[in-house]
Amino acid sequence: MEWTMSAGLAAGLLISMVTAPVGVSGAVFLLPVQLSVLGVPSPAVTPTNLLFNVVAGPGALWRYRRDGALRGPLARRLVIWTLPGVAAGAAVRVFVLPGPDVFRLLIAALLGPLGLWLCIRTRRPVGKRPPAEAAAAPSPAALSVLALCVGVVGGIYGIGGGSLLGPILAARGLPLAVIAPATLAATFTTSVAGAAVYTALTLVSTGPVAPDWWLGLACGLGGLIGGYLGARLQPHLPETALRLLLGILATALGAVYAAQTLT
Repeated sequence: MEWTMSAGLAAGLLISMVTAPVGVSGAVFLLPVQLSVLGVPSPAVTPTNLLFNVVAGPGALWRYRRDGALRGPLARRLVIWTLPGVAAGAAVRVFVLPGPDVFRLLIAALLGPLGLWLCIRTRRPVGKRPPAEAAAAPSPAALSVLALCVGVVGGIYGIGGGSLLGPILAARGLPLAVIAPATLAATFTTSVAGAAVYTALTLVSTGPVAPDWWLGLACGLGGLIGGYLGARLQPHLPETALRLLLGILATALGAVYAAQTLT
């Protein structure tokens, strides 16, 4: 028990410190650690991951707010439209996709393409793309639909959706200084809602649906510290290197889980 808590704390701290500067809570990378290393059962791993987001989120958000980066309509729109999506995704996760094999395949399907896309887009910065590719930010309607869909996926996966919204918006040409605070705000609020939905679903489900509270809190405490440090270091970190690192990690983790599912 003590080893598990310490490992969760360390994992949350290190992952969040790397991912917070690009607007990702780190839950997308913590989830495989919980499944394979810490032994959290499925589907309880999803609400445990959401609990991590709830505890870890305020660290980076407080720093971004202090720097004045949490202003503008982007954060409000993402929060409003991802909230109903994450509630629907939680229900799908419990009643449609409870098995670990299907869940691992879903992880691989999400992480692999996401990582490759992030690497490709990073190697071709917006300023060097042809004019047709250097598109403007999505329209308010398109952004709302995108946030809703990502909320559903985030509710299933336990990531709040920020790790999907971030690369998509970055590929559209928005700067990370705008994206990071907005996606982290959406991740935090949807994770609060998702964790509450999973807790309510324990009343109607016989499986391991409730989060692992102690482990989620331990990982979240590490993420709280790491997220604050990552947000504070953002202006001093090379953006290209961080994006490539995230892309490589996502692609590698997706490949590992695809191999585990198919063998």
